[in-house]
This record gives sequence, structure tokens and C-alpha cells, in this order.
Amino acid sequence: LKITGSTKAEERVHLVNQFNESDIPVMLISLKAGGTGLNLQSADTVIHLDPWWNVSVENQATDRAHRIGQKNQVNVIKLVAKNTIEDKVLELQRAKKNLADSILDYANADKLTLSDIKELLD
Repeated sequence: LKITGSTKAEERVHLVNQFNESDIPVMLISLKAGGTGLNLQSADTVIHLDPWWNVSVENQATDRAHRIGQKNQVNVIKLVAKNTIEDKVLELQRAKKNLADSILDYANADKLTLSDIKELLD
């Protein structure tokens, strides 16, 4: 089964129901199409192949498998080849997370540099 941004709403509902109510082992979902409106409570594995610069988009897509009614342990895998654009996107995600964490960590607020603030506001 496959859902992309061009999949019509009625078809999305049909495909999700088909996946949840059968033993179909795989559903391919583009990251942006998978971020909203899906409840994949029969899924047990989420594999991200194309990381997004904003990790929240990935997390939201992953959360489609962590829904009410989920009975399976869900494994999340990121498949990324070393020294690729995707590898650089993961590094950007880490840098953004570290910067956000340092801003929210008042005990270590003195570690936030002027350069960090400029980078955040650029």
C-alpha cells in the first residue's frame, strides 16, 4: 500500500483501514503525507529513509504508529548512508536540538553564545 501527498482523503481512509485490518506487511507513506490524519495502530516498525530538516515533522509521522489502540511495540529506524546529504540533515537536526536544549536549560544559560543567538535568528 502507498500514500502520497496526491492520495485523495477518501482513499487515505480506505488504505489505512485496509492496512490496520489485514496482514499486509508494508505501507509506504511519504513523510509529509504521513504527518497528519493517520492512525496506524497495527504498525510495529517505522523506517525513515529521507530525513527532514525539522525533526518535528519526522516525529509527527512516527507518532501515527503510536496511536490509541496500539498493541505492538513500535521500532523506529532511520536508514541513512554516511557522508550523504541525508547524513548532513541529521547533523543539522542534532545541532538544532542542542541549541534548543541550551536555550531551555536555564542552569546552563551562560553557555549560549552570541554566535548561537545570531544563528538562531538568521
